[in-house]
Amino acid sequence: MTRPGKRPSGAAARTEGPHLDALHLDVLERRYPSRWLRAAYCGVNAFVALLLMAVIALVTRQPFLFPSLGPTAFLLFRTPEAPTASPRNTVYGHLIGVLAGWSGLAVTGLLDTGPDLMHVDWRRVLAAVIALGLTCTLMPVFRADHPPAGATTLIVALGLLRSPAELATIMLAVLVLTAQGFLINRLAGLPYPVWRHPRDERKSA
Repeated sequence: MTRPGKRPSGAAARTEGPHLDALHLDVLERRYPSRWLRAAYCGVNAFVALLLMAVIALVTRQPFLFPSLGPTAFLLFRTPEAPTASPRNTVYGHLIGVLAGWSGLAVTGLLDTGPDLMHVDWRRVLAAVIALGLTCTLMPVFRADHPPAGATTLIVALGLLRSPAELATIMLAVLVLTAQGFLINRLAGLPYPVWRHPRDERKSA
């Protein structure tokens, strides 16, 4: 596995110039303590990424900002070289969570019922446990482990976001956040994958 801070090879490396090199974490770590630099990298980029999602939500008046984006942002910028943070796992994990949450609502007849977290009944409980159980089963099956998707499926199963338009917005928000993670991590000189983590590519070969 590539060590954190190692510069990417191939096309990504060839397109970088000397000015961008100064932004690379491995260069900055020669001047600043690695622990604090990595912490600042995670915090600042998560702040910027979620701020952009909030601006999109304000402009479009659509739910582009929801709780499970927070832990996704943490993974993208704290452990960008982990398989769980790859674009494939991020997108597929949240997609599984959305579909599992919708399935829980469909089975319990709650597709048209709004949320009421102060008066949760047994149908809502059943929808939630079905959704989480499906999510935790299907992510390993499809090799798409992404822990924040467990929160996404509960957001849907609890009725917080449940309409087709809202579910589509969830996935669009995930794609936007993933694109930000790709751009920022590559600019920082990290070998963030284009889609699938290299370890998963070897397993599927």
